[in-house]
Amino acid sequence: MTPRTEVEPRSKGLLTPSRIAPAAPVSIARHAAEGRAAAFVRHYWLPRWQLPDGTSIRQDVLEYPTANLVVEERSAALYRAHRGMSSRTLEGSGWALGVLLHPGVSRGWAGTSLRGLPPSVPLDRLPIGQGAAGMVAAVRERMADGDDAGAIAAFEAWLDGFPAPDDDARLVDQIVAAVEQDRTLLRVEQLADRFGLGVRHLQRLVAGHIGFGPKWLIQRYRLQEAAAALRSSTPPPLADLAAELGYADQAHFSREFKSVIGSTPGAYTAAEGQE
Repeated sequence: MTPRTEVEPRSKGLLTPSRIAPAAPVSIARHAAEGRAAAFVRHYWLPRWQLPDGTSIRQDVLEYPTANLVVEERSAALYRAHRGMSSRTLEGSGWALGVLLHPGVSRGWAGTSLRGLPPSVPLDRLPIGQGAAGMVAAVRERMADGDDAGAIAAFEAWLDGFPAPDDDARLVDQIVAAVEQDRTLLRVEQLADRFGLGVRHLQRLVAGHIGFGPKWLIQRYRLQEAAAALRSSTPPPLADLAAELGYADQAHFSREFKSVIGSTPGAYTAAEGQE
């Protein structure tokens, strides 16, 4: 089997990367989707962990604004993006096959607007879950054997019969990519003008596919940029960072950062510097 391309996520979602050092008993491999699967999947992420008894590692994540389909030893579910930061504590040993979907994909898979979905839905309760048992069993068997490539191949074989994402799904992908790549897009009105949409149409479109509206989408990327900058070896002055990210002032930036991340920018910088 041809080795898969390893990828680094463009999203700066992991807020505590220094807590997973190279020597730590946790690894996360990321691989690109290939062939037809690339129309649905942004990338795969495959964590494995083996922790000593009585120890744990907490991961804090400001997620990429889309859904993940995750297969684990005892569960398989679709997880939509959290409004704020999400956390998970790893204990014992385990693995997961995570599938980071393109932002426009999950509404079609769920069969309804993501705005009304709970944070996670078991795969067998979704329209796409019919006939998924064989895929899930194959993924679990291959992951238990340490065969990451085989697990991904089993998942991609399951995707073969899926219809391609529709026009709205592709438009949502383009909208999210524009916010990710163009840091001058700081207001919903700018984003609507970029794509020739009315503000209310844009809000319904984005919320239906992601679960939250375009204002949240813009905020998410600004805070990811902020967290990445504050984790760097030379964090910028907070006033400069706030201005660069389009905030009216440092106080507004600090309030928004704390409301989502759970600590002030200064406290976050200090904590990361002590890791």
